[in-house]
Amino acid sequence: MLLTGFDAKRLKKLYMGRVIRKHNLLQALTRVNRTYKEFKYGFVVDFADISKEFDATNKAYFDELQSELGDEMEHYSNLFKSKEEIESEIQEIKETLFIFDTSNAEAFSQQISQIQDVKQMQNVVKVLENAKSLYNLIRLFGHYELLEKIDFAKLIVLSREANNHLSLLNLKNKVEDGSDTTNILNVALEDVVFMFKKISEEELVLADKLKNTLRKTREALSSNFDKKDPEFISLKEELERLFKQKKLSEVSQEEMNANIGSLSKIHDKIKELNRQNALLRDKYSQDEKYARIHKRLTERGNISKSQMQIFEALQCVKEDADEKVLQNTDMLNNESFFERMMLTNIINRFKTQQKIKLTPVTTRYINNLVVTEYINEFHGETA
Repeated sequence: MLLTGFDAKRLKKLYMGRVIRKHNLLQALTRVNRTYKEFKYGFVVDFADISKEFDATNKAYFDELQSELGDEMEHYSNLFKSKEEIESEIQEIKETLFIFDTSNAEAFSQQISQIQDVKQMQNVVKVLENAKSLYNLIRLFGHYELLEKIDFAKLIVLSREANNHLSLLNLKNKVEDGSDTTNILNVALEDVVFMFKKISEEELVLADKLKNTLRKTREALSSNFDKKDPEFISLKEELERLFKQKKLSEVSQEEMNANIGSLSKIHDKIKELNRQNALLRDKYSQDEKYARIHKRLTERGNISKSQMQIFEALQCVKEDADEKVLQNTDMLNNESFFERMMLTNIINRFKTQQKIKLTPVTTRYINNLVVTEYINEFHGETA
């Protein structure tokens, strides 16, 4: 009963009376992992035999962590490099970066900005990242004379420039090729470095204004809780089209002004959509699930012309479902059982109580919306 939002540092013993799965299990166990005064760890009294589920959840989490770390795992092997190996790698770094002006960050940035091949840029980034790793190793083992072999402080600065350009290349490829259109909402586009062949003070001011407007628009889109709303999808696609029209590195002064105007219109529309969503969410006591369900039913158009009638039916469905789930959350592990239970509930509230005529197809549609929302919430998935 004390899961979401519950936080008591003094809680040191947890009794498990039923099996909880996936992230909900980890969430429950972390209620007793906070240090408190003389207590350094907590106790779990297991009456439900959670060991198999705990092992499976831990393995899934570890596998996910491994996939996210990627090449980072290789860095652990660096701890066992000898002084001679470090010297050899310093020479390799010098050889790889020979063609670039590494003494001047601005000149280096201009040179790498001409690179359009992602693999080539990845190689430059990898070399500079290795330089940072070697710098830490040299200091860790006290081989301070090796610090004179190369300007590590300068390479660390160059590493930031290289990573910025690689991020820009990756973003350009995804946006311009349309290979990952959803990425435009997940990447911090305001951090993109806008590069121009001719840079004037006026252009830099415009670039800052463009990035600021883009940031506000992206944040407004990201905060929308109904990603299946046709209007949201339309605004998202409009934003994507705006940045597919031309390569980001070739945006002119006139185009920046036009883009700022277009972005402002998108921003105003998404702000208004978010405002309307918030009003509907308030009607359902801040429950985003039912705000989304309400919108899907009104969009369908053939259920009821009265939003009040739909609201009153859904409000009763919500009260019934919330009470049953609160009494036994484990029922959400049995989706077929939950579907049958909700189907009866929906027929009773819509047809019997509100006198809304439902066809079998419409009834199954409503039931699927409700069940999907509860199952997604139970598994911590985004709607």
